[in-house]
Amino acid sequence: MIDQVFNSDVSRDAARLGTRFAEAQPFRHIVIENFLAPDFARRLLDEFPAFERGNNIGDDGRPGGKSTVERMSVLGAHYRELDTAIQSAEFLKLIGTITGIDDLLYDPFYLGGGTHENRSGQLLQAHIDFNYHPSERWHRRLNLIVYLNHGWEEGWGGNLELWRDPYTDAKPAARIAPVFNRCVIFETTEHSWHGFDMIVSGDGQTLRSRKSVALYFYTKNRPEQEAAGKHSTHYVNRQLPERYVAGHTLSAADVAELRDLIAHRDNRLQQLFAENANLLQAQERGLSGKLLYLLKRLYVRYRR
Repeated sequence: MIDQVFNSDVSRDAARLGTRFAEAQPFRHIVIENFLAPDFARRLLDEFPAFERGNNIGDDGRPGGKSTVERMSVLGAHYRELDTAIQSAEFLKLIGTITGIDDLLYDPFYLGGGTHENRSGQLLQAHIDFNYHPSERWHRRLNLIVYLNHGWEEGWGGNLELWRDPYTDAKPAARIAPVFNRCVIFETTEHSWHGFDMIVSGDGQTLRSRKSVALYFYTKNRPEQEAAGKHSTHYVNRQLPERYVAGHTLSAADVAELRDLIAHRDNRLQQLFAENANLLQAQERGLSGKLLYLLKRLYVRYRR
């Protein structure tokens, strides 16, 4: 059944793909060209939802340049067919063979996944993903992304970037252009840092739009040495490019880049402050908040 959705070469080459996945750097991943059956990929692009149909509200609560639709089954016949295929035992076994991860689980809620569309000006800072399913006690293990962009060029930005360590490295270890029917599968661990560089505008007449389908897979258990305490997505702002050294003369583009880096850091600090304030305020509400307040008063007075 899955050969109607996926290129049959993927099944035939599973063992070879598995070797490539295991040997890839900076962490285990693989790039597979023509992942979907060609006609099926075209149909997905034809049925791709309009930007306005998806959720385009950013972390700041305002409309932004990214739109997502998690309920893929409502997007058309071919998205329903894709939904059926990726939850099949045959497909989960195939992906398990390629990645070496057994007993993979499909996420019926597509939390964080589904269709993604990013417009010019958008970028995604390097990050590691949340490590547990938001509503189930499942470990997040794999991201599978299929790109639906005809004729995309690396110079347009929007390239998937894989990082060794974004806290110290000025550039990614790998960069992958989001070209049509290209699939990237990568493990999600505490060191699988990834993001994409800024999408740049077109010729001034049209805005570029980067389309993809993102699928996440889980397991009920994971190796003990990979396990970590539950956390949300962890973002890291970009480091200064390598050209910024003593004696470098700043150009107008350099100044604009520096201002952009500072703005992103300020925005992230504001988000963290808001999240912390919301948590503190939530602790103060209701009966549990009153009890916590009394316990804190007792503790402070006891210490004194």
